[in-house]
Parts: sequence; structure tokens; C-alpha cells
Amino acid sequence: MSSSVSTVLPVGAGYGVVVGIGFFFTAVMIGISMLQNRYTNFSTRTSEEFNTASRSIKPGLIAAGIVSAWTWAATLLQSSTVAYTYGVAGPFWYAAGATVQILMFSILACKTKMNAPHCHTFLEIIQVRYGRFAHCVFIFFALVTNILVGSQLLLGGSAVVTTLTGMNVYAAIFLIPLGVVAYVLMGGLRATFLCDYSHTLILMVIILYFMFQVYAENSLIGSPAEMYKLLKKAANLRPVDGNQDGSYLTLKSNNALIFGVIQLCSGSGTVFLDQAYWQRAIASRPTTAVRAYILGGMAWFAIPFGFATTLGLAAVALTDNPAFPTYPNPPTADQISAGLAAAFSSSTLLGKNGAVALLITLFMAVTSCASAELIAVSSILTFDIYKTYIKPTATPQNLIFMAHVNVAVFGMTMAIFAIIWHVIGIDLGWLFLVMGLLIGGAVFPAAFAVTWKKQSRAGAIAGALSGLAAGLTAWLAEAQVYYGELTLASTGSNYATLAGNLAAIMTGLIVSVVVSLIKPDNYDWSTTRAINIEHALHAVEPEKARHESDTTRTGDDAVIKSSDDDTLSPASPVMPSVNPDEKHVASGRRRSSIRIDEERQMSIDAALEDDPSRLRSAFKLACIASFVLPFIMDFLIPIPMFLSHYIFSEHFFTAWVVISFIWVFSSTIISVVLPIWETRGFFRQLFTEIMGDLRGRRQAS
Repeated sequence: MSSSVSTVLPVGAGYGVVVGIGFFFTAVMIGISMLQNRYTNFSTRTSEEFNTASRSIKPGLIAAGIVSAWTWAATLLQSSTVAYTYGVAGPFWYAAGATVQILMFSILACKTKMNAPHCHTFLEIIQVRYGRFAHCVFIFFALVTNILVGSQLLLGGSAVVTTLTGMNVYAAIFLIPLGVVAYVLMGGLRATFLCDYSHTLILMVIILYFMFQVYAENSLIGSPAEMYKLLKKAANLRPVDGNQDGSYLTLKSNNALIFGVIQLCSGSGTVFLDQAYWQRAIASRPTTAVRAYILGGMAWFAIPFGFATTLGLAAVALTDNPAFPTYPNPPTADQISAGLAAAFSSSTLLGKNGAVALLITLFMAVTSCASAELIAVSSILTFDIYKTYIKPTATPQNLIFMAHVNVAVFGMTMAIFAIIWHVIGIDLGWLFLVMGLLIGGAVFPAAFAVTWKKQSRAGAIAGALSGLAAGLTAWLAEAQVYYGELTLASTGSNYATLAGNLAAIMTGLIVSVVVSLIKPDNYDWSTTRAINIEHALHAVEPEKARHESDTTRTGDDAVIKSSDDDTLSPASPVMPSVNPDEKHVASGRRRSSIRIDEERQMSIDAALEDDPSRLRSAFKLACIASFVLPFIMDFLIPIPMFLSHYIFSEHFFTAWVVISFIWVFSSTIISVVLPIWETRGFFRQLFTEIMGDLRGRRQAS
């Protein structure tokens, strides 16, 4: 049975969003970079700023960046797919299964600050601790992760753009990353954080717009009670296989539980092996990295949960409505697997307005995550391949040039892979389920590299490679045994991908631990703490001398308060965040109060970084949050409801929807309001500096 779909928007709308918005952000980033280079100590023309944002980002902006980086096309599309397929259990397991990794990564973020505070990538830690062969093995897993994530973004994004506008799918795949590459080249990692913030702001506004439309205003649904009635009716017409009584209103969903386990395994690989998340830990301040990841994880939960509980369930409720794009037929399995459930429901509810809102939301998600992937891969190619194996004597100018080249190279690479998947018939759903078994073996070896001193070189390598072999074997064997054939359908099934994901991640864990315990290492972390330390040490005295020279003046500049209201004496040493070999581009620029405050804050951060008690407290918080919160989300709430076979009543479903609203509003406060609140002093000073410049120019003229 086929279900033809007519496009809601003209082709020009697709090109307008994909090209126009991308280059709008490029123009914005050019302006931001000009202001940053003129008024702050952080120059976009230095490799340290380009790749690590000078390790100076505050927790609110880090949290917003985490929310943005973890909001893929799949976050919106696949979560709606599982909502359409499994009912209310789908959005919950999508969110709960992928929040755990962010919370647990707070441990790695803290340990990175403790054991390798000056690294650029997590692969530098692997190389220093385990040597060249292990380094190459983990480079392979890291790049596979980034290629799969990047191509997934384009695959899902292009499918929806094409469905809504009729835009050529190959044009969409190539043009979506074009604007992202342009604005990343303009501003580097700090650019991705700033654009992540703006993307997240737009994303949260449109998600709330959809939620209020579906549950409060739109005449097709308009209330939780009406949604409840429509979902009960849909269950009578199309009962869900594996759900209690075929209902869409229960967490007793066998297939949703299987999906949740796959999500746990797959998400572990795509966080622990994605340099984008390590980069955010590296860019953060030492004692705030943990808080940023906990806030980011809790804020991100709301996006798939709120979005899919709205548009995914709306697709179920409206399938039999004459306004539904595939009416009188339900959507085909291929259309749902391609991630089109949200597109169908948004256009049914709101027509062109809904299609435009979804198109913008999806574009924000795709481009913000793509920007993080571009910087991540650029860092790996620049520091772990170019500087390590091709030109060890590379100058800072060489590094910044290669970083720019590599951003463009990976933008093209992920587009090429997305086209390959599309041509051979692989869609977003298949790639999402299979990804974890390809990379899961390296998850625990990579985590142990920065947390467990007893993991040996042999344990790390054997765990990663044996996990890959076990995952592939279990995946293909289960598909062949259960379905009797190896096809895209059988290899993309829940049981086959579950077997592969579990085999990969558990084999990697067991082999790494067993091999390491047979002949354990006793690593003291001194060599990883020394990574790039010479740059920081050589920079202290010149910066300190310049700072003391600036503060010998009398008047208000003698003692200056930092943006965090901590006052330092003029003689306080300054630990700069930039690479000293780059001959800081800002050295000849006018000394503004913003620059002086930044230097003061860097001095504070240097002291905090050396404070073991603060770091131990942060590590303790990370451990507590990483075990207590996942236990609540993945066991305490869903498992009793699963085992009790409970089907939601109308009042319980209404409460469920209200909770989704509360969580989305809380997420908005964390990822939109908090970053502005944290930097209010900076913006006040920046406005003062700009107005002073403008007044000076008018007087001069």
C-alpha cells in the first residue's frame, strides 16, 4: 500500500531556509567575531581560541551547547517515529535512554580537568598514555562516530526538507552544511557555542509553540482530553504490537523497552567517542564542567520528551483525519522510518505555518549539531593526525590554517556519506539503530583511559577491537537466525540491532577489564597532565608582566572586579587561556575594561584549577548525579509501570502532558535564560565600550 504525499511548501521555501538562514548566521558570526576580536582577549585568529574557545566558557553556555549538540535531526525525527510506533513509551525511552550518557559524561569532564587539563582532544590522552597503535585505533572509532552522526543529520534533515518542499534531496544534503561550514570558519568553537545558543532559543520557542497548539488551541486536538480520546480510538483501529492491550497509552511496551536498551548502548558510543562532548569539557572552566553537564543533560531530556509527546502522538491521533497528508491510507513503514511522522502531523495541524515552523526547527537542530561535529573533527585531524604524524613542528599559523581546511573537508565528507546512504536505501531509522554496534566496543576503554589508572594498553586496544568484532557478529547472526536472511529490513530490526549493541558494549567492557586485571597498569597521570603544559608555563610570566604594567596606574583601574564579583589584588598572577606561541593577536589592541576583567577571571580560574578540594567536590557531585538520576529515570519510574501493565487514565495522561510542559519550560530557563544571566556583566561592559567608541568617533569627526 503506497501513500503519496504532496508538498506543503514551494521548492523556493526549502532553498530559502537551507541557504538563507545558513548565510544569515554567517553574517551574524562575522559581526560577533569582529566584536570579540576588538573588545576581548579572545581572538578568532588563534588556534587555541578556534579549537578550545580558550577554555573559558561558563556553565550556562556549556549546558546550552550540550543541549544543542545532542539535539540531532534524530532527536526530533526519531523520537517522533518511536512515539508514532510505540505510543507514550517511545518519547520517554528516547529521552531517558539518551540522557544517561550526558550525566555520566560529567564524570569524564571532571576527570579530564583533573588528569589532562591542557589537552585539545581525548585522543591526545590515548596517544600519550598508550602509544601510537592505540592512538590510531581510537582515531578510527572517533572518526567513524563523527561520520555516522554527521551523515545522520543530513540524511534525516534532507528527507524532511524534501517532503515538505519538494527540494531536490541531493541539493539539500550538500547545501545544509554549506552555511554551517561558513560560520564555523568565521568564529571557531566559540562561534558554535554562540550559534548553539541562538539555535536552542529558536528551538525551544517553536517546541512550545507546537505544544500549546496541540494541547490548548488547535481545533483538531486542542486538549489532553481530546488527544487521549483520539489515541484510544487509534488503538482500536491499529493496535500496537507488544503493547498492553495494543494501547498507545502505556509504558508496558516490549518494543519500546528494547528500543530504550538500544538507545542506552548507541548513545553511550555517540557521547563517549564524539570529540564534540570532550571539546565542551575542555572549553569549560575546571570546577564548572560537572555542573554544566548535569544541567545540560536534564535540560536536553525535555526536547525529545516534549516534542515527540506532542507531534509524534499527534501523528497517531490524526492519521484518520482527512487533512492528514497520506489519508485515507496510513503512512508506510518506510515513511515513518525516514522520520516523517512529525512532518505529517505539523502540516496537518497548522498547514503551511506548521510546515515552516518544523522546517526551521529541524534546520536549527541539524546545523547546530553539525557545527559541533565540524569543530570536533577539525580538532582531531589537526592535532591528532596533522600535528602528531605529518608535521610535528607545525607553527600556530600552520595549525589554524589546517583547522580551517579540515572544517571544509569534513563538511564535504559527511555530505558524501549521506548521499551514499541515500543511494543504497539506508534511512535515518536504520542508521540510528545500527550505529551503536559499530562503535560500542570502544566506549568503556575510552572512558577508562581518563578515569582508571589500572587499564593497560593491551586492555584498551583489545576491548575496543573485540567489541567491534562481537557487535558485528551478533548483529548479522541474529538477523540471519531470526529472519532467515540478511537484508536492510532484517539487519535494521529491533532484535538484531539489540544483539549487536549489547554484544559490542559489553564485550568491550569485559575484555578491557579482564585483560587489564591480568597485567594491570599503575598509571600516575603525570604524563597526561603534562600535555601542552609548556604553552601555559611559558605564557605565565609575559602575561603577568604585561598585566602588572597595566595595573600600576592609579585610579579606578588599580583594583578591578571580575565579572563574577571576585576582587583580586593587582599583583595576582594571570593564567592565560590562549596559546602563547601564537603571539596573541590582541597584544596591540586597546586595553578595555572587558579585557582586564577577562584576565582577572582567568587568574581566578587558574587558582581554582589547582584547588584539589574543589575538583574532588565536583567529582563527587558528578558521581552522585550520574547514578541517582539515571536510576530514577531508567528504573524507578518506568520499570514498575512496565511490570504493572498500567494503561494511562485520562487524568494520568493529562498529568503526563503537564509534566512535559513543566520540563520544557525548565529546560528553557537552563539553556536560554541562564547563559544571559551569567554574562550580564560582560554585556553591560560591552555596551559601554561600544558606546564609548561611537562617541569618540563622533567627536573626532
